[in-house]
Amino acid sequence: MTNSSRITTMRAFIVGLAVTATTGLAMGMVPIASSGHSAGVILPGPGVSTFDPSQWGGQDVLDQGTVLEGLTGYNANNQIIPVVAKRWTVADGGQVWTFYLHHHLKWSNGQPVTAEDFAYSWLRTASPANTTSAMWASIAGYLLNAGEYHNGALPAKDVGVKVINPYELRVTLAFPHNILGDLAIAGSMPLYPPVMQAHPKSWDLPKYFVGNGPLVPSSWVLNGQITLVRNRYYRAVPGQLPAGNLKTVTLVPTPSVPVEDFLANRIDAAIVASPSDYQYVRQHPALKADLHKAALTSVTFLEWNKSTMRSPLDRAIVRQAISMAINRTPLVKSVLNGMGRPSAIFGFPGWPTDQGQHPLAYNVAKARQLLAKAGYPNGKGFPTLYLDTPTMASNPMAVGVAEAIKQEMKQNLGITFQIDQLAPTIDNYVNWQGLTPNIKPGYTIVTGGANWVGASTLLLKSNQDLMQAGELGPAWYRGHIANYYFQTYDHHDVQMWGDPTNPRLGVRFADWAPLVKSAKADIAWLNAWIARQPKAFSITLVSPGAPTNQQLWNGYVAAWNKAKTPAEKHQAWVNAWKFVGNYNAGDGLAGIGLQGQVYMWKNMPANILHAEQWNSEEFATASSKQEIALADKMNNFMMDQAYAIPLYSAEAFYLEKPYLHHVQVNPYAFGGFWQFGTLSTK
Repeated sequence: MTNSSRITTMRAFIVGLAVTATTGLAMGMVPIASSGHSAGVILPGPGVSTFDPSQWGGQDVLDQGTVLEGLTGYNANNQIIPVVAKRWTVADGGQVWTFYLHHHLKWSNGQPVTAEDFAYSWLRTASPANTTSAMWASIAGYLLNAGEYHNGALPAKDVGVKVINPYELRVTLAFPHNILGDLAIAGSMPLYPPVMQAHPKSWDLPKYFVGNGPLVPSSWVLNGQITLVRNRYYRAVPGQLPAGNLKTVTLVPTPSVPVEDFLANRIDAAIVASPSDYQYVRQHPALKADLHKAALTSVTFLEWNKSTMRSPLDRAIVRQAISMAINRTPLVKSVLNGMGRPSAIFGFPGWPTDQGQHPLAYNVAKARQLLAKAGYPNGKGFPTLYLDTPTMASNPMAVGVAEAIKQEMKQNLGITFQIDQLAPTIDNYVNWQGLTPNIKPGYTIVTGGANWVGASTLLLKSNQDLMQAGELGPAWYRGHIANYYFQTYDHHDVQMWGDPTNPRLGVRFADWAPLVKSAKADIAWLNAWIARQPKAFSITLVSPGAPTNQQLWNGYVAAWNKAKTPAEKHQAWVNAWKFVGNYNAGDGLAGIGLQGQVYMWKNMPANILHAEQWNSEEFATASSKQEIALADKMNNFMMDQAYAIPLYSAEAFYLEKPYLHHVQVNPYAFGGFWQFGTLSTK
């Protein structure tokens, strides 16, 4: 096993580079018995419904280094290394990157891998026709004007990616950013344009699929078994693990009883997923020798659940009292059976930000004093709060942790938490989306991980509540911004400009008058406010080289003038309405227009504004040192204000057959195994 047992600093993620800026099986289906020789192995794998790298799903594990490879990638120690790109240069403080590709790398059909393949794939992700693309999980989210192209405001030619020649690619970002980690993720992988164009709806079927990774699919069942075979044209580059010696790797959906299947030789490696399984393995003589451990980049924490209802949690001293009354050590020992490490910070030994965080210390006496100061001595008069968790079926460990915290709160502070198990869809919304209707005041149990190596991962999702508007701040502030999330269109804006669902509106330019007035006032206010902000923050609001708000507004008006039919004119007006106004963008997110931006910046509490600035600035630097410093500021703010309370960091325990070599546990948020192409038998 070659996994590093320690996560090194962020600088060490960039290896040897002179860069100045830095589902279950079908009923009754049983896997065939494992052979345990070089012909092939059987492993648990992700459920795959597509190999499309522009979508966020289980296929990312395979797209990312197994069937596809990017400009950068990971080595055996999960550090970033150059792969398809042999080198690069950086200009304009980290805003312009030029990549020089290897000339000898080929697709699985023998054709060369070129710069055009990357440009095609990234523009496909950003295309307005790709309405379900995960822009945020790819390099496309950082490209200059990619968001405007995706929204239909600008053409593809204005996006910041340019093919200089077949082996040279120039990337212009919306703002300076260290993109090397972003280039290694599934969403940044290349695609082979000829097969995409010839078979746009079936290109990922085995008979058409063309990849540039060490393995390619020879067969796969929707969300079921996948068989991968060797890509005969694949060549590893210096620093990579060589391709494995296995002719086939068969992936079966993650079994419900992985340890039993491993013991019965149905699979060759298995993740130990629960404390009870872990205890069983440690006591089993035939399994103990096959047990291994690897570090994972994730922390489980309590997150303010973003309720819009008033509660004692609106006061920082109440949140701080709760944080200081949690003893993490018995929680890990008793509930998790040692499957984790107690952590009061968003990190663990060796994580880049582990030395710069200053958490609230465990201190029950101080916690009781704070609660009394807030008017609730020994919890008297304190209303019941809610502790949201996934269901027992989806995450039994989280429910056990919640029970332990509930007991500590009652014992140490005299306050009552009610555990509320949320269905997976609601749990996902509460944890990762914006404001959610009908959520009662309290906390939710979240595991925040590093999806990939990059600036935002330093925070291990402690900044999740800074990612969408209105999640932090007083109740009146959250309540106002809830109108952007809970209604199709904010009723305040509908009253001013008209209802976008009315097809008769926007057909006459006279309908634009109130919208024009608001746009003019909002643009003027935002221009003046942005001009007063620090440069490191302002460039994230108005990207250098990107069109201004006024230019974008002029484009919406021009589109209306060009529209021929009443329906086209109405739609052009709706597009302009959404640019100025606020609306539910779907999937638990809000569309924040000019009007909403003005409201937020005018009314946001000062301490939250500072945290928002740090969050933006961290994305807009190409310096690892600055990334770490800004991440520390945000981590400390979230912990000091007790909007986020770390509990423990994760470790992976897994079983592997003694004849396997180069098995790697995914240290990022996908879970399970990865880099299947490097697997070998000893």
